[in-house]
Amino acid sequence: MEVPDLPTTPTFLADPASAQTHDVAVRYHQAWQRRDLDGVMALYHPAVEYNDFFQNRTIAYAQLRDYLGASMPLGSQELQTYTDRLRIDGDTAFLQYRVTLNGSAGLVSFRTVEALSVKDGLIVKVNEHAVLVSQVAAVPRPAYSADAVSRLGLSARQVGALANDLQQYFEQSKPYLDPTLDLSHVALATGYTRNQISFFLNQVRGQTFYGFLNQLRLDEALQRLNELGVASRIDEIASAAGFNSLSTFYRCFKERTGCSPKIYLQGPAKA
Repeated sequence: MEVPDLPTTPTFLADPASAQTHDVAVRYHQAWQRRDLDGVMALYHPAVEYNDFFQNRTIAYAQLRDYLGASMPLGSQELQTYTDRLRIDGDTAFLQYRVTLNGSAGLVSFRTVEALSVKDGLIVKVNEHAVLVSQVAAVPRPAYSADAVSRLGLSARQVGALANDLQQYFEQSKPYLDPTLDLSHVALATGYTRNQISFFLNQVRGQTFYGFLNQLRLDEALQRLNELGVASRIDEIASAAGFNSLSTFYRCFKERTGCSPKIYLQGPAKA
């Protein structure tokens, strides 16, 4: 459930230092809601210590603006959904939220906790912890290692942005219609590295790159087949959808529908 006004635990006024911490944390939250990068940066002390434990790295102040800019929500949807009230303990504020991956159909999300330390009205330390959680049953796959996460080079928020960027790229450009499309072309077009895209597809979506392409190509073929309504041009439909192998097309088709294109077009009443 989204908490737009970020309600606060009622005990924060017990400690005088908590009132200032509360004020800074609320302004921090509101700046993120407005997608106001300058507003967020203005709340950090120049010597702020920003620890991203998802990547197991510390972000230097000189790199913080670029890091946060890449983390800002994209499009019309908020990537952050707060899951608990703002909790204050003296000079420390705790924010808990879920980062949903756009373009993954709710398949996975990140559960994130940020601990903000405040001094003299500025944030002097951030500890960001994120855990990848599944929302639907998926094919079991091995957990990724800390080294793999480090090589990804993205925060939890940025993985959500990557998912959104990939979704827009494949929906708008339909590059999968080109049978020669490979990971290098996608990386060049989207600005992400091959490793980042491969990690997202393998560890988040549970698919290989070519498995992902074949899924999109089959969606395209099914749409064209349903519009055409006859099975006499199956090879042309498969080719137009991006398949460069009829055997791959038929294998993917049967895995999805349980039958051949000809039987599929006959429908349940004629099969």
